[in-house]
Amino acid sequence: MEGEFVITRRHALASVPFLLDWATAASAGQPPTQSTLTEIFTHDLPNLTMNGWEVHVNWVDYPPGRVGARHKHPGFTLAYVLEGAVVTKITGQAEQTYKAGQMFYEPPGAIHEVSTNASKTDRARLLAMNFIPKGQPLTSPA
Repeated sequence: MEGEFVITRRHALASVPFLLDWATAASAGQPPTQSTLTEIFTHDLPNLTMNGWEVHVNWVDYPPGRVGARHKHPGFTLAYVLEGAVVTKITGQAEQTYKAGQMFYEPPGAIHEVSTNASKTDRARLLAMNFIPKGQPLTSPA
């Protein structure tokens, strides 16, 4: 349709490296730079139509010792650790600790069983990219 902007899954995901660079620089109080490309994460995505979907990109702060409640998202989530380390356990995956510069993936509807700051003294911070159907809540209890 003329004048209509349509973003495909390919276009949305192609913007992820830029978003990560921007968020990392912004959290450090520096202007973003695009001088190198270093792959940090590759994962298959669900085979679904993205029509009627939207992306929510948020910083998630984990105070020292934070233990999160079990939750789930209606779509899929890509999370990039900006600072510190977080311990996660997602349905079908082993519990794992992710440190700054690492990413993890949550499939649609999977339960995020463990979401904890790995440190009792230092904060942790994520950049969460939640791809969800429009009108759905971002997060719900599991």
